Amino acid sequence: MTDLTLSDDELGLFTDLYELTMLQAYWAEGMHGSAVFSLFFRNPPAYRNFVLACGQEHAARLATRVHFPRRQLDRLETIGLFREPFLRWLEGFRFSGEILAMPEGTPVFPHEPILEVHAPVAEAQVLETVLMNLITTETVLASKAARITLAADGRPVMDFGMRRMHGTDAALRGVRAYSVGGIRATSNVLGSLRYGLPPSGTMAHSFIQAHHDELEAFRTYGQLYPGTTLLVDTYDTLAAVRKVIRLVREEGLQIGAIRLDSGDLGALARHARDLLDAAGLEHIQIVASGGLDEWTIRDLLVGGAPIDRFGVGTEMGTSVDAPSLDLAYKLTEYDGEPRLKNAPGKQLHPGPKQVWRFSDGNGRYSHDEITCRGEHRDGTPLLTPIIRDGAPLAEPPGITSGRDRAWAAIARFPELMRELEPAPTPYPVQFSEALQRLRRDTIAKLGY
Repeated sequence: MTDLTLSDDELGLFTDLYELTMLQAYWAEGMHGSAVFSLFFRNPPAYRNFVLACGQEHAARLATRVHFPRRQLDRLETIGLFREPFLRWLEGFRFSGEILAMPEGTPVFPHEPILEVHAPVAEAQVLETVLMNLITTETVLASKAARITLAADGRPVMDFGMRRMHGTDAALRGVRAYSVGGIRATSNVLGSLRYGLPPSGTMAHSFIQAHHDELEAFRTYGQLYPGTTLLVDTYDTLAAVRKVIRLVREEGLQIGAIRLDSGDLGALARHARDLLDAAGLEHIQIVASGGLDEWTIRDLLVGGAPIDRFGVGTEMGTSVDAPSLDLAYKLTEYDGEPRLKNAPGKQLHPGPKQVWRFSDGNGRYSHDEITCRGEHRDGTPLLTPIIRDGAPLAEPPGITSGRDRAWAAIARFPELMRELEPAPTPYPVQFSEALQRLRRDTIAKLGY
């Protein structure tokens, strides 16, 4: 094992300290009643009209592998907080409960449970950190990728961001999230092979710089990789485009595209397109990269830039404008009794829940309703069982299923929900009368 790897044997320790101290307190008090925990967010990230839920099905399956081998408990014992009888109890820990989750790629809104855990309280409590970590990362990245895909308006977008992402884990799992968000290819070789997103890339400026002559660098690369994309902005962009034209027309080099990575991308794309078209090379595409995000992509296309594909790195890989998600994992029922938190600005509805999505007569989504679990509606229920009796109910979803679900759903939302700017009115999410009544009754019973 290397420092880059989190093994299954370490999953139990991949948690905040207070999770384990609470577990020992539950154990010491003999509190083993069944609990319901709900994972949701209260406030959407900046400019997001929807959040694309991603990673929750995979996180649910990973949660079933949490355990505490003796070797890890020996390490835990060195902290000095935990009693040996409790550590022996932890050694037999296995998740035995049920997890319901929205399917991968479901657009989700504030207060809607992305995932709910039903299990003995200690089992459900200890999953908090790992579930929030996994779901936050992939949901943030998938949501950013969806915005960039929408801005590109049908033009393929490639992931170029792994070098500037926050660690190897985010860079790898980000590839799966990008696919759900509509990204077409990735430069990440391991991510491509692991998750099936096509690999894609061009060359670095260093390859051009390492040669005495730019023309020779183009010739060498083009001969080795027929149909490749050549980077043309190392020295003089338009002079480099003319060199590409010369190699294609005079030597028959097979070039699929040129890549612009700096300067006035719109103006350079127009000039390059004119040169290529005048030479009869309409088939050669133009790829743009270099600090792009959804706003710059939209501006380029609105300005008429003849760009066929985009490579997006840092802005997507770190979700610069909204790098976090206000996820919460809250107890809503214990031992059959509803529970809630009623702090200002952090109100919570008690009890297990279901989320229903409704359509209008034209098949467009009109609103959602959050209900008590036992209520039934004519809409589509979004929470489905993933884990039961501590075991997965099915194989994990393929990478294409989340993407297909996401984009079929996005197409059914009102048009304003697909804009980059915040919609004048948020998508309607209602709480059922029964759920609101349960909240009032719980507050009254607790005396708050």
